[in-house]
Amino acid sequence: MSEDEDVSVIVVGSCMTDLVSQAPRLPKAGETIHGYKFFIGFGGKGANQCVQAARLGAKTAMVCKVGKDVFGDSYIQNFKNNGVSTAFAEQTEKAATGAASIIVNDTVKTIFNPAPAIADLHSDFYKASDVFCCNESEAELLTGLPVSSVEDAKQVGLDLLHKGCGSVIVTLGPQGCVVCESTSVAAKLVPTTTVTAVDTTGAGDSFIGALAFYMAHYPTMPLEEMARRANMVAAVSVQQVGTQTSFPFLKDLPPELF
Repeated sequence: MSEDEDVSVIVVGSCMTDLVSQAPRLPKAGETIHGYKFFIGFGGKGANQCVQAARLGAKTAMVCKVGKDVFGDSYIQNFKNNGVSTAFAEQTEKAATGAASIIVNDTVKTIFNPAPAIADLHSDFYKASDVFCCNESEAELLTGLPVSSVEDAKQVGLDLLHKGCGSVIVTLGPQGCVVCESTSVAAKLVPTTTVTAVDTTGAGDSFIGALAFYMAHYPTMPLEEMARRANMVAAVSVQQVGTQTSFPFLKDLPPELF
C-alpha cells in the first residue's frame, strides 16, 4: 500500500513483543515455580486494535516506530501478514517501539483509549474524542469515582461525557459495556454473550479494533449496535489463548455481524 492510498482505519500506537509464560499460579516474591508453556507473541494496544480491525476486513494502516532488530523485523512482517499497511511504520536503531499519539484529519472519526490511564489527563483528549473508550479501572482513575456495578459505570460514563467527549463507552468485561451519548439523556448497558473464557488478554483491544471496523464501514449504524457487535467479537477472542492469535477473522464470525 502506498502512502497516498485510502485506508478506512488508521491506528497510532504501540507495538510490543509479548513474552508469555503459562504457569499454574503466580509466583510469590522471590519464588521460582515451574511453568508449562512459553511463547512469544505480538502485542501492544495500538497494534492489537489495528490487527483486529484488519482481520474483520477494514483497510488499515499502523503509524508506529519499532527497533531495527529481530523483534522489529518480525513485527513489520506480522503487519504485512495481517494485511496492515506498513507505509507509516518505521524502524530505528536508536530505540525500540515509539510512544503513541493521535493525528487525524477532519474526516476521520477518533476512538481514544486512555491506557495506561493517568489521573490528570489533559482536557483536550476528551474534547478531541468522538468515542472515548475505557475499562472500569481506567474510568475510576480518570473520574475519582468507584466502579463496582453497572450503575456506577453509567455514572462515570456520564461524568466523562460531560468532560467534552462525543460519546463514551465503559467496558465491563463479561457484563458487556455501558454506552453514553450526548444525544441521549440516559446511559445504556449493552450486554455481551456468555462464554467460557480461556484467556482474556487483549479482549479490550479486540473490542476497540472491532469498534473501529464498524465505525469505518457502517458509519450510520447506531453506536449502541456497534458496541453490541464489538462485544460479540471480543467474546470470541477470549475463548482462545494468546492476544492477537485469539483475534477472529471475518470468516470466523457469524454473518449477521456484518
